[in-house]
Amino acid sequence: MKIVVTVKLVPDTTADKRIDPATKRLVRTGETVLNPFDEYAIEAALQLKEKLGAETTVTVVTMAPERGKEVVRKALAMGADDALMLSDPGCEGSDVMGTAYALAGAIAKNGFDLVVCGTQSTDAITGELPGALAEFLGVPGLTYGRKFEIDGTTLRAERETDSGFLKVTTGLPAVVSVTKSINEPRYPSFKGIMAAKTKPTTTLSLADLGIEASAVGLGAAATVVVDSAERPARGEHAVVKDEGDGGKRIADFLVSRKLL
Repeated sequence: MKIVVTVKLVPDTTADKRIDPATKRLVRTGETVLNPFDEYAIEAALQLKEKLGAETTVTVVTMAPERGKEVVRKALAMGADDALMLSDPGCEGSDVMGTAYALAGAIAKNGFDLVVCGTQSTDAITGELPGALAEFLGVPGLTYGRKFEIDGTTLRAERETDSGFLKVTTGLPAVVSVTKSINEPRYPSFKGIMAAKTKPTTTLSLADLGIEASAVGLGAAATVVVDSAERPARGEHAVVKDEGDGGKRIADFLVSRKLL
């Protein structure tokens, strides 16, 4: 079985986010990390490989500039077999649909039986990529999975909802996105880190995938950031010591601000 996991390089979740005033795009230089939600997808894929046997492979796929190799290196150190990296200046500024379209091209070229995604990225938090990816690949998409299993060519999953969970079933190939409740991602071992240095990473361009630059990137984006502003500094505030009337004082404050 060929399992593909989508991963993304994102700004460090503990660092301040900044919008470039000229391009109106998120500044992605500085401290960057593997999207934390993608670690659960990698772990889910690795556990499935361990269950199915050695003939199963796990390939990580990302769309990132050359410096994005750090994101695939961690995924390889966790245990993925190889990596596919779409690195092309024409991808810069892609919205979620452009990103899904380009990644679908890379995944289709690689071949797949199952694509595993995290639910969202910490920079955009749209949660839309897994569904869009399934649409562009022309396969079923099971999102927000807290559990899933493979039985032959059948995928069974429990999908989280606001009121509980749904049991869903589909045939392969398919796309599944997983929530943080599915597992606890492993830490890369020293052996894994050393092995990652020799695992193959294939770099592709849009031309390699037969994708026109006009189909992705900022020019093809359906959304436009018109303006942005720095978060205002914290204003005057008061510290309230709860002496048994804390709830009432909070309620009074909310009423005074017409929030209740």
